[in-house]
Amino acid sequence: MAHPVVAIALSGGVDSLVAGFLIKKAYKKVFGIHFTTGYEKNPFNGKSLENQLGFPVHTIDLSHVFEEKVVEYFVSTYLGGKTPNPCLICNKQIKFGALLEKATELGADAIATGHYATIVNPLAFPEKEISKNWLEKGADPLKDQSYFLSLLDYDQLERIILPLAGFSKSQVKALAKKNNLTPTAPGESQDICFIQDTSFSQFLIEKKGISPKPGPIKDINGKIVGTHKGLHAFTIGQRRGINCPASEPYYVRHLDLSSNTLVVCFKKDLAQTKMQVGNIIWNYSGSQEISTMITKIRYSHKGASSRLIRKGDQGQVIFDEPQFAITPGQAAVFYMDNRVVGAGIIK
Repeated sequence: MAHPVVAIALSGGVDSLVAGFLIKKAYKKVFGIHFTTGYEKNPFNGKSLENQLGFPVHTIDLSHVFEEKVVEYFVSTYLGGKTPNPCLICNKQIKFGALLEKATELGADAIATGHYATIVNPLAFPEKEISKNWLEKGADPLKDQSYFLSLLDYDQLERIILPLAGFSKSQVKALAKKNNLTPTAPGESQDICFIQDTSFSQFLIEKKGISPKPGPIKDINGKIVGTHKGLHAFTIGQRRGINCPASEPYYVRHLDLSSNTLVVCFKKDLAQTKMQVGNIIWNYSGSQEISTMITKIRYSHKGASSRLIRKGDQGQVIFDEPQFAITPGQAAVFYMDNRVVGAGIIK
């Protein structure tokens, strides 16, 4: 594609602002696009960004689809006893789903964002012969966001440009200062943008109008050690809020919805060597079983050596060493060196 039209997704923060600046330098036809979710606390200042970047910025209302695809997913998954990661779903369904569709309607061939990750495709690397697009870690290990983009499929990866791939956060801030780029949104973006001034559990209560249902807390031997105020307030591996005295702290091991029981254990009992993964997106044309793979079970997890036995979109991961607090509903992301070869949802 000789001269693609690129839409840059703008939040008002420094990352997307610098990404927009870099895209404007690299491509002839550029416009900005911003989406609203219905949960914003501050108005979006598109005019300021237009003046700074020198191209038009469109604002798109995606509140309905955001509520349906992200918020409802979060609520239903949590109430089902699992711990969702709404950012992964938002990236797949909203930013590179519904927003990309709107950008296409406005004439864009591709969409760019301020994510710290690398996408290898013909748009980003026109000099290479690329038969299949793939995702890699970004250059800054402290900001790498490949985990959050890991559920994107081949067709989505084909139309994404990530100009911050080779930058560190400090370099981005320095570039903004050097070019007098002023963010219009304060601070870093939140992990869960639609829960701002309340707790997860209170959000669930208010959203669904549920009444917290107290129930027993049992240890792994079945002994009752206390009472909880509602399973919706807990997630696997959680320590805070159990409030049961013991020889060492208790952690959440399991949520038994059928009996409304919170099962707890000591930290050593959280370790597992195997886990089941479903809804796998696979982006590597290798064998069914990989012996040299690193699996991350949450964003903050450093990754662990493992192998995956895969059958279609289902699989079993076997770790070389036990891993703590493997949590159903979170994403498992599979790496070979810096490359993301697949991802799925922990069952």
